[in-house]
Amino acid sequence: MITNISLLSVWVKDIDESLAFYTDVLGFEVGDDLQLGPDFRWCTVFHPKQPEVHLHLTTPSSPLPDYLIEAMGRAQDEGGLPGIGMDVDDCRATYEELKAKGVEFLQEPEERPYGVEALMRDNSGNWMVLVEKRDYSPEDFDGVDMG
Repeated sequence: MITNISLLSVWVKDIDESLAFYTDVLGFEVGDDLQLGPDFRWCTVFHPKQPEVHLHLTTPSSPLPDYLIEAMGRAQDEGGLPGIGMDVDDCRATYEELKAKGVEFLQEPEERPYGVEALMRDNSGNWMVLVEKRDYSPEDFDGVDMG
């Protein structure tokens, strides 16, 4: 039986640059950083408050076929790859802190029925959502325009 999620892969353009972004800018810690042969690096990061979940920072490369590597590179350049969602205790303060560090935001903090949400990109163009959660019920969404 599956008991939990322990690893998620995030497609990045450059592992060293992304490792610095996730640790220096977002406050994650290095999990594993191993060179496994000449063409594969296993690099993970995790949030200090959730060490059981690692993000695997990986580049689109072999054994993926060339056409898929090229397509993923284009999607990264266009900022079209999904990333991860992160809970925050104060979305507006986190937005200001990360914006001051040069993080690109697609959406400033906005009130939603489920909390305050901001949308940003990591340094590889992956979308990331920051959410300051609050209790809600399905009725809170009646008539709400989420666009």
